[in-house]
Amino acid sequence: MGLKIIYWLGVMSCVLIIVTCFLPWVYYEDIQKTFTGFYSYKNEYGKPGKLILSFGLIILLFMLLPRLWAKRVNLFLSALLLAYAFKTFILFGSCYNNYCPQKLAGLYLLMVTAVIILVAAVFPDIKMLEKKSK
Repeated sequence: MGLKIIYWLGVMSCVLIIVTCFLPWVYYEDIQKTFTGFYSYKNEYGKPGKLILSFGLIILLFMLLPRLWAKRVNLFLSALLLAYAFKTFILFGSCYNNYCPQKLAGLYLLMVTAVIILVAAVFPDIKMLEKKSK
């Protein structure tokens, strides 16, 4: 019962992390701009939403596949996603020139969903077959 809840939380988090890429992450008052996963002023921070979106889709696909190799690859990809989300959190939320941007809900939601995805990948919902002894 408990692993089934973690599995469905992981699936919902994969969908939510895709939606999070389109939400506002930070607001820079000095330039009057709001950054998302696909927009940063003069593309200075790149477009991390592309990689996060692709990781989210692949992890979602591997969560739905009932294969052991998919669960193992999913664990690796989930760890990479969490590391990249942490790097993105630091990059977008850090201060520059004695000015700190306003962190919005999308940036925090990015981190929370990445952690939930990793927890769901650590505890996959897979049935192991027992070998019958003679």
